[in-house]
Amino acid sequence: MKEIKHIFEPNPLACGQAVIAMISNADVLKIIELAGTDRETTLSDMKTLLSHFGYVLSETRRQAQSIADLPDIALLSLETPKCWHWSLYASGKVYDPEYGVLDDFPVSNRKYYWEIKSAGTV
Repeated sequence: MKEIKHIFEPNPLACGQAVIAMISNADVLKIIELAGTDRETTLSDMKTLLSHFGYVLSETRRQAQSIADLPDIALLSLETPKCWHWSLYASGKVYDPEYGVLDDFPVSNRKYYWEIKSAGTV
């Protein structure tokens, strides 16, 4: 896995696009264009965008209690106090489009994840 460069979301609704930009090392504005929206993204949108860059999500959504529950790289869906929110876990860090690079989850009531793999390793 290449080194992840953190990207802040360009607006409060574009966390999914920022996550895809981080994992693909693409410009977040290009990802917004590919997604066709600068607003919320669905799981289906995330799968399509990841596939465009050669990644596949595991079919199973799992719940995490702690960082120790996570695989090497994962798409996170977090129920934060404000909304449901996409984030990225890689190399022992949470790369959060709103909060920055963290050693643990941002404050979240529920935490779900899907493992991310390169299409060639599935």
